[in-house]
Amino acid sequence: MERSLYDQFKTDFISKVKTLTVGHPSSNSTKLGALVSKAHLEKVEAYIHNAEAYGGSIVSGGKRVLVEGYEGGYYLEPTVIEVTSNDCKLNQEEIFGPVVTLMPFDTEEEALVLANGTKYGLSATIWTSDLNRTMRLSNSIEAGIVWVNTWMNRDLRTPFGGVKASGVGREGGFEALRFFTEAKNVCIEYSQ
Repeated sequence: MERSLYDQFKTDFISKVKTLTVGHPSSNSTKLGALVSKAHLEKVEAYIHNAEAYGGSIVSGGKRVLVEGYEGGYYLEPTVIEVTSNDCKLNQEEIFGPVVTLMPFDTEEEALVLANGTKYGLSATIWTSDLNRTMRLSNSIEAGIVWVNTWMNRDLRTPFGGVKASGVGREGGFEALRFFTEAKNVCIEYSQ
């Protein structure tokens, strides 16, 4: 988040995160369900418990949630961790849990370095009202999909997939047909 907006964004973001109801997916009020397994819950918790050692500080969440009737479930509060370096393990590894890191930047160039400063490249988001900035950053961000002023908004007919260590190939649209098709060349000489 751009430093001039960072403190207000952090306050507003944490406030919004705290409104997310963790629970069983059958409940209409649930906004966040359980993790897939005990092993995965423990993996995500290890990142949270080691946040300080990794250069972060937990500013919201991070605790298990007991859901009535589903006490054996793997429920976890959405967790916000403030970090000071993009090199920290929290930013460089895929946690795959309800964990987000926050870190300010000063310039567009610095934001681009941060965005590309990981071995992964599945997706990115840009939040701006500046169309020129949108085009500059979209062209320079190393990701398979770039969302602008939205997230997870996608027409399934369009290609989806990552770059770098976030996958090979695309699903969706004609890209998927090419990916799941094996071309074959048959050469025949027909002499009369």
